[in-house]
Amino acid sequence: MTRYASILETVGRTPVVRINKLAPAHVKLWVKIEAFNPLGSVKDRLALGVIEAAEASGELKPGQTVIEATSGNTGIGLAMVCAAKGYPLVIVMAESFSIERRRLMRFLGAKVILTPAPLKATGMIEKTQELAAKHGWFMTRQFENPANPDMHERTTAREIIDDFEGENLDYWVTGYGTGGTLQGVARVLAKESPKTKIVVCEPETAQLLGSHQAQTRKPDGSPAAGHPAWTPHPMQGWTPDFIPLLTEEAVDMQAIDQILAIPGPDAIRCSQDLAKSEGIFVGITSGATFAGALKVAADAPAGANILCMLPDTGERYLSTPLFADVPAEMTDDEQAIFRSTPIGVPTA
Repeated sequence: MTRYASILETVGRTPVVRINKLAPAHVKLWVKIEAFNPLGSVKDRLALGVIEAAEASGELKPGQTVIEATSGNTGIGLAMVCAAKGYPLVIVMAESFSIERRRLMRFLGAKVILTPAPLKATGMIEKTQELAAKHGWFMTRQFENPANPDMHERTTAREIIDDFEGENLDYWVTGYGTGGTLQGVARVLAKESPKTKIVVCEPETAQLLGSHQAQTRKPDGSPAAGHPAWTPHPMQGWTPDFIPLLTEEAVDMQAIDQILAIPGPDAIRCSQDLAKSEGIFVGITSGATFAGALKVAADAPAGANILCMLPDTGERYLSTPLFADVPAEMTDDEQAIFRSTPIGVPTA
């Protein structure tokens, strides 16, 4: 057994797992399961990276309050990091995101401020900026902070390179929330695995990259307004109503070989299929990325290695459409099984 000095040392080193039933027979389809991070998502990496970078630079002072705008996973990761390191944390989140997320953050000691859903992600960022300026709090700025992709360059990318040492990685499939995973991994693949094709998925109803329309920005790189191509979608944590600066930088690197639009129903179905056919329990964004990987696999040459990122666990989607058809009470089939033996069955 391995012993760690704190929970923070357990971030990263997530497993790559072969898909056996859902993948076409002519390819090798793998998934990197970020739910194995201590608080269940890829954003644990970001959270640790931005806090440690701010400590090293002196931007974050001992005992200073940390504040961030998030759809949930970054906030949950920050709540873990801040609890372990002793920083108060305030999270600003649009009220449209799942209840489980806000309760998890509060359970970890964070304060959660909810902004009206019509203000979208840009509104929660503006509220965060107001609060940080008024109270002198440290804003982690996950969408623009270079410490975010730097952390993925040091950890996620290195793990991928090590896991495919000695063989080709033909495709790497990901979505984007901040763009940190995309940019950080793309930097390393460009240098050490340049033949790997990078495929980026985004919601069919929010094709921000696919629209090729520019994102307006403030001088600090944050969005000046929502992107005109955005409409609501079920992939919480994916594709906010603007193109993050870190994502735009990845596009400018010419790192992306293909952009795929993923319908919401496909994302939900693939998440359910991963659970029922492979025993892999992940959220809607993971289902969306996997739907993209299946599209890639269908056209990939025989023997291709395809790696798909699965960014988070399914437990923070219990109140979303992902679980809409999962009953809490016994179904008719379950009732029939119960009644098939006498204990507990009424006789009259």
